[in-house]
Amino acid sequence: MIKPDSWIRAMAQKHGMIEPFVPEQVRDGKVSYGLSAYGYDLRVADEFRVPSGFKLGTVIDPKNFNNGAFAELKGATCEIPANSYVLARSLEYFRIPRNVLALVTGKSTYARCGIILNVTPLEPEWEGFITMAVVNAAPVPVRIYGGEGIGQVIFFESDTPPDTSYADKKGKYQAQNGITGAKV
Repeated sequence: MIKPDSWIRAMAQKHGMIEPFVPEQVRDGKVSYGLSAYGYDLRVADEFRVPSGFKLGTVIDPKNFNNGAFAELKGATCEIPANSYVLARSLEYFRIPRNVLALVTGKSTYARCGIILNVTPLEPEWEGFITMAVVNAAPVPVRIYGGEGIGQVIFFESDTPPDTSYADKKGKYQAQNGITGAKV
């Protein structure tokens, strides 16, 4: 069952599910973030990894990920070149309960500019900052804003917990603290 704002608020306040937690929608000239009716609008941090130094014919290999091929950028904004992407992380740290699965979707404000947010599910008992690929499908650069909304997390609670959680299987992205490249 999808969970409403009252459940999200209680889980965030009692169990530290989202830190820092913003208990209402914040707009005020910003891309909105904070608690919404059936989800939580997460923010993108002001840290980015931008592909750089790739030569024609270069292949990005998830089994041999070259973190050195990405330049680190810290700033209030990040301009994503046309038909490219950056790696980013959430400003919030998440702790997903054992009987919950969370999905992250992009925000419509950015979707209307050609931005696609690619994040995998947040599995039961996963925790960490979310690493996300922010893809610019537009034919021109698009600017994103650190500290502002980038996507919405939707929480699904099960009546029974899974036999094996992400923590049980010692998942390779458990407790990630920054932007984390692909691992095998």
